[in-house]
Amino acid sequence: MAKKWSRILRSWMTNKMELPQDVMMDLPRITMIGQIHIYIENHRGLLTFSDREVRLLLKQGQLLIKGQSFVIKTILPEEILL
Repeated sequence: MAKKWSRILRSWMTNKMELPQDVMMDLPRITMIGQIHIYIENHRGLLTFSDREVRLLLKQGQLLIKGQSFVIKTILPEEILL
């Protein structure tokens, strides 16, 4: 019950104060630059990695990215650049 109210309060604050949802709701921010780079912020860790698939742990589940010839260029505790 407390989690539900917390989520409702954060959603209301985001809308009323015009704050970015990814910051207030603890959502990942994914930035793609063409077909060359994928920059992902606010993840909880790398679960699996191969040249065709990347799986990241998020606060509310997992993120699966499929493609070809993936290479990790930079990896930090909450950021990854493919």
